[in-house]
Amino acid sequence: MNSVGEACTELKREYDQCFNRWFAEKFLKGDRSGDPCTETFRRYQRCVQKAIKEKDIPVDGVEFMGPNKDKPES
Repeated sequence: MNSVGEACTELKREYDQCFNRWFAEKFLKGDRSGDPCTETFRRYQRCVQKAIKEKDIPVDGVEFMGPNKDKPES
């Protein structure tokens, strides 16, 4: 799946690959020590935020998740 911003698609692929590798090779095996993909995610997140702004996509009231953000209570 491509990203919301064409310029962000490669960053999305990099993050997806990093996350999937970490999830399969570390997290599922019980290694919960850190996330090596945080910086890749942040670069992708900045790109997406820029694309959203450039495309004037309304995001009022939308909460974004990311590293070090608390998950909303269910």
